Amino acid sequence: MHDDRRITEVRLDRFLRERITPAIYTRTTPLALTSWDVPDEPVPVMEALRQEFLPQEHGAPWGKPWGTKWLRLQGEVPDSWGTAPDTEVEIVVDLGFTTEIPGFQCEGIAWRPDGSIVKAISPRNQHIPLKLLGSGMAVDFYVEAAANPDVAQGWSFAATPYGDKATAGTQSQYRLGSIAIAELNRTVWELQQDVWTLSGLMHELPTELPRRHEILRALERMMDVIDPDDVAGTAAAGRAALAEVLARPAYASAHQLLATGHAHIDSAWLWPVRETIRKCARTFSNVVALMDEDPEFVFSCSSAQQLAWIKEFYPELFARIREKVSSGQFVPVGGMWVESDTNMPGGEAMARQFLEGKSFFLDEFGVECREAWLPDSFGYSAALPQIVKAAGSQWFLTQKISWNQINRMPHHTFNWEGIDGTRLFTHFPPVDTYNSELSGRELAHAERNYRDHGHGTVSLVPFGYGDGGGGPTREMLAAARRTADLEGSPKVRLGTASSFFEQAQAEYTALPVWVGEMYLELHRGTYTSQARTKQGNRRSEHLLREAELWCATAAVRSGGQFAYPAAELKRLWRLVLLQQFHDILPGSAIAWVHQDAERNYAAVAKGLEAVIGQAAEAALGEGNEEFLLNAGPHARDGVPALAAAPAIRPVESVRITAQDGGFVLDNGIIRAVLDDNGLLTSLRDHAGGREAIAPGQFGNHLELHRDTPNEWDAWDIDEFYRRNVTSLTEAASVRLEQPGPDAVVVVERLFGASRITQRITLAAGSAALGISTEVDWQEREKLLKLGFPLDLRADRSAAETQFGHVFRPTHVNTSWEAAKFEICAHRWIHVAEPGYGVAIANSSTYGHDVARNIRDDGGTTTTVRLSLLRAAKFPDPEADRGRHVLDIWIRPGAGIAEAVEEGYRANLAPRTVKGGHPVEPLFSVDNSAVVIEAVKLAEDGSGDVIVRLYESLGKRSAGRITANFAATGVRAVDLLERPVDAPGVAAGRDAAELTLRPFQLVTLRFAR
Repeated sequence: MHDDRRITEVRLDRFLRERITPAIYTRTTPLALTSWDVPDEPVPVMEALRQEFLPQEHGAPWGKPWGTKWLRLQGEVPDSWGTAPDTEVEIVVDLGFTTEIPGFQCEGIAWRPDGSIVKAISPRNQHIPLKLLGSGMAVDFYVEAAANPDVAQGWSFAATPYGDKATAGTQSQYRLGSIAIAELNRTVWELQQDVWTLSGLMHELPTELPRRHEILRALERMMDVIDPDDVAGTAAAGRAALAEVLARPAYASAHQLLATGHAHIDSAWLWPVRETIRKCARTFSNVVALMDEDPEFVFSCSSAQQLAWIKEFYPELFARIREKVSSGQFVPVGGMWVESDTNMPGGEAMARQFLEGKSFFLDEFGVECREAWLPDSFGYSAALPQIVKAAGSQWFLTQKISWNQINRMPHHTFNWEGIDGTRLFTHFPPVDTYNSELSGRELAHAERNYRDHGHGTVSLVPFGYGDGGGGPTREMLAAARRTADLEGSPKVRLGTASSFFEQAQAEYTALPVWVGEMYLELHRGTYTSQARTKQGNRRSEHLLREAELWCATAAVRSGGQFAYPAAELKRLWRLVLLQQFHDILPGSAIAWVHQDAERNYAAVAKGLEAVIGQAAEAALGEGNEEFLLNAGPHARDGVPALAAAPAIRPVESVRITAQDGGFVLDNGIIRAVLDDNGLLTSLRDHAGGREAIAPGQFGNHLELHRDTPNEWDAWDIDEFYRRNVTSLTEAASVRLEQPGPDAVVVVERLFGASRITQRITLAAGSAALGISTEVDWQEREKLLKLGFPLDLRADRSAAETQFGHVFRPTHVNTSWEAAKFEICAHRWIHVAEPGYGVAIANSSTYGHDVARNIRDDGGTTTTVRLSLLRAAKFPDPEADRGRHVLDIWIRPGAGIAEAVEEGYRANLAPRTVKGGHPVEPLFSVDNSAVVIEAVKLAEDGSGDVIVRLYESLGKRSAGRITANFAATGVRAVDLLERPVDAPGVAAGRDAAELTLRPFQLVTLRFAR
């Protein structure tokens, strides 16, 4: 037989494109249009409907970037339309869509004249069934059209002005397409779906397989029997030609795919939060409309914040969603406030993501999510398994690790073991996308790619347009029905994520184990991009700690005179949690998003400072005596942890000696030598007497690298950045500030168009040298690092993560280690050899790198560098330009315990207030290894006190926590403050005896 396969396949492509698809709508008639352009920001529907609508020309250009146009569509359905068998009347609205995927261009939502939502309009979902308008044969409704610009620009990563309203301009972005009443031929539409599914399957089958050729010949017969001049009249015959190949059942051993509807809507990214709110309304209105048509359709919705927006701004739609939750079709998943980053949020913030998310779903829908759902975050902290389990959840899903540049994860279904030993059932969908269309290519890839064949038989497929929203379409549901039992294809079944996890867990019992973090070998620049956003996050987390502690203290100590501001604290927490979304905190969003974030952080700081001030006044009473509020978990300046008392300042001041144009600073605890360029040539602790700086080298070493990643500018740092570096060693000036209790050396450096002013401080009584780096940053595509070459042989570094720390090798024996050339740390990083270590703490920096080399003298230099600033050009071409202040502290002769303490000190600045009397801490702990992370009042308003603590040193630790108030009982609870059994916790009336495993997290409830 001659091989005409390619000829037939090309014929099929054209036949589908030019014959079948245009015949879906047999006839159309245009609608009359009027419009109103919103002057600036979007307005509520009823405000828009009150405006004067003027005649609107079909095909006209419209839409300045980020603008909104309201269209009124009016007309009458012609007699007899939709009365013939298999025909329906729809409205088709083309706003000027491009071929790009939905969510990254213009989009719209249809409204009835009474202000109720119909459904959304997007590039691959342009239809509105007439029956949804509820107006008989008359057509009269509105479309709210959003002129969201194409910021991605084909993913060229070119600088764009569209990410900031101030630079986006006013030029029209789109031109209206066809807006008409149309008669849908259901048979032709079904034929199109048959062809799409079979063609997609055929192209994935090996040419040696008979099944591929059977499908090809059936498609060929379909084309032969359909009259291209009368597709509608012969479509039934075409479907009949395909019926046999569509009816062939799947192989008995075919992989099973549980398909759950999904729309991964980024809460902000290449659009601002205000647009995300509308994207959610569009997507969710599509979803509930599809549910009305197909009762088997199930949709998984992961972010409580997004549903909270719908409740606030679209209450009618929220009521419809509630109904679908009750029917089991609209399924909350994930249990988090937003799909957050997991590398950088602090421990308490990560806990609050689950507390706020799960509580919202329970309160609004009576649903408890059992899975954590983070398909797109940029790597996963090794602390996450314990936090997920502590929230009462039992499963975890992600997809992002499939983006690894170098190494491939060895499993798709496995147990993930965290830093404390907690194991969490985890699944990576082998389809390698969270935006599946259920195409033949995607389904075949999922089956071929699945790494657990022979052990498991099922994987998950989230389907629906995401990132910018859109969600599932009727075409995707048609594909799911056709692939439910189809020879050559995996078996597709619609269902919930929980049904997948239950099946997978039941059949796959001898699970492999992955230990430690799931490091994403990509997007390493997100630890550093948009430094102001990261600084706002860190500051907000610690202000919230202070506010809750002092409010709880005031509520308990004032005998009920101080009202705990629960609602205000919850509001501020939720605002901070929103900023931790995985494109906001990582710094990978447009300028508009980060401008909003900075305004939000300023508002959070203002609100929390007011709350702290009120609580301190209530707790200390009136008076003029100065007190230090110590919100840290360690004593400070003679004030116990969590207490307020007069500070005891060091008596001796710092000795300062001029030396060779530089200075020697010595406070009796450590000694630092700065040369005439302000470089740190020596750092010793007097207790051990050992030199920390490697021979012939210097710390406080600023280095400027070329930073031009291959793609994903704000996201990525590529390894080759190291090959181009400028050492910024020359100082414009080095001077000593006026003498005081602390020694301060000021160093100024100039480079490019930028200026650096460093204040190097040795405080009296301090075991750490502080370096505050103020930068007027005017660079582009550069990376600024601050390094310390240390004279010690560290085979691993310890970096703080949530409720503990994670070790990472400093060598690169394997590709897995080599890939971690940039790592994330929270408040501190520590390197050590047996008997000696150095800790470096920071107030807002997350990106680090640690390397080592052997010197000529045989010794080892371990170099720790902090990534201070970047200057990416996409998606924000002005990212990070301007003034920054970045603070670090380096502590020689430090162990892990000292690193933990230094991290808290670096982030909880001393707070001095006036009052009438000291305040005893609410709690005392007799072992410093057990660290109190949060003190607050219970969520239920009972007045009970909640304390969250963890073992901080990575070893078994015993201790006792005692309430210094009249407690009537202690219980271990989960993150949602529900009673649980906690290993190692023996609770009494006002105290608990603790025997904690390494990094164990415990939440206790003290009844009052």
